[in-house]
Amino acid sequence: MNGSDGGTGRTTRQEPAERDLGLDRHHSARIYDYFLGGQTNFPPDREVAEKLLAAFPGFRHAAHANRAFMHRAARFVADHGVHQFLDIGTGIPTSPNLHEVVQAQVPAARVVYADNDPIVLSHARALLSGTPEGRTVYVEADVTEPQGILDAPELHETLDMSAPVALCLVGLLHYITDEMDAHGIVRHLVDALAPGSFVVLSQCTPDFAPDEWEEAMEVYRAESGSAQVRPRAEFARFFDGLELFEPGIEVPHRWHPEPDSPVLVNVPDPGERADALVSMWAGVARKR
Repeated sequence: MNGSDGGTGRTTRQEPAERDLGLDRHHSARIYDYFLGGQTNFPPDREVAEKLLAAFPGFRHAAHANRAFMHRAARFVADHGVHQFLDIGTGIPTSPNLHEVVQAQVPAARVVYADNDPIVLSHARALLSGTPEGRTVYVEADVTEPQGILDAPELHETLDMSAPVALCLVGLLHYITDEMDAHGIVRHLVDALAPGSFVVLSQCTPDFAPDEWEEAMEVYRAESGSAQVRPRAEFARFFDGLELFEPGIEVPHRWHPEPDSPVLVNVPDPGERADALVSMWAGVARKR
């Protein structure tokens, strides 16, 4: 059953009166919120986050660099005439969100968010409101079941899938392991896109700090988390058959950096040290 707020054009699924919000266990979206300095995280999230920071101190820098990349990539896509977005792995809303970025540029832009954390859902209802001209929708779904996202009524009420759409999996792929068929999931989603669609991806990598990342992954798995960092070659496979835009696959803070903003937050050296602290690959491509 669907519910609508009328004025903003935002649609979400009805939430049961009572449900398990998972506050007694950590969740990747709330850990990411903690790294960004947000307030929507709880003791289990903070406990795991601090263990991860002890193993790899760059997580906060990575989170900020990744989010800044998402903002720049969204504007890049909008500048190229694509004004429909499917953002999977939305995370806790932190302004400016993707729809705020693109609708500031194109008020009629349409955005569908998808995530599987009920806490994200509760905040999406309150915060993810779009412009009167556009539309912003939230779908509660799991990326490991991509057809469920593609079949969601809210998606088809909001996006015209016969026209180009920007698929955004930003800071999500490292939570999808090879055992989950990460490359197959991305291919399934890309196959559903019309020609001319964009694909925006970022992924944590061990390439710059292999020892620290090995320890961090051991910590996360010990806490019953599922994650897999990938070297550049494995990340590049997600773009197979797509046309990469310049500068191709790059660390996120070097992908079309904005001259009037700092490269990173609280990183005095923007060179190799910054690359190691961020330890991510990012890229934007177009489907032919």
